[in-house]
Amino acid sequence: MDIALRYGEPEDSSLVALPIAPQNRRVLCAAPSYLARRGEPRQLEQLAQHNCLLFMLGSRVHDHWSFHDGKREVSLTVSGDRFSDDADVVRLWAVAGAGIAYKSWLDVAADVLAGRLKVLMPELQCERAPLNLLCAHRAQLSKPVNLLREMLVSRCASSSSQFPTFSGEGH
Repeated sequence: MDIALRYGEPEDSSLVALPIAPQNRRVLCAAPSYLARRGEPRQLEQLAQHNCLLFMLGSRVHDHWSFHDGKREVSLTVSGDRFSDDADVVRLWAVAGAGIAYKSWLDVAADVLAGRLKVLMPELQCERAPLNLLCAHRAQLSKPVNLLREMLVSRCASSSSQFPTFSGEGH
């Protein structure tokens, strides 16, 4: 039985995607040590003066970040001194104070709640990052897979409820 957890919509339409955390979004975040050295950006345009920690998806660096400020969609290209195809490496760089990350809330919730990372500009609505459990066929949805899915949905729901912009209309 092959299953996987992935953020975003599956690129392969033949896969069955079961939602785990459909309301999950990205957040801008940085370590207090980075913010003490470089200052905290208060507007998106200020990201140009900051070291942004970039994630590589496939062969493409994810350096085009999109947000909604309540009135309009804002997209900008950011830059930084490092990128990785390992999302946890990007998280660890952020915790170590290397720069600003644009990460899934589920990836950084524990760090934010522990004070290792701070969410920047929380009033912004950041890109959706729905988490799905993927499998090739509905026939793979055995009792153990369904129990795993139920446990993941429950855990992700409790993490999502700890970030106020994820509850409520339109989020």
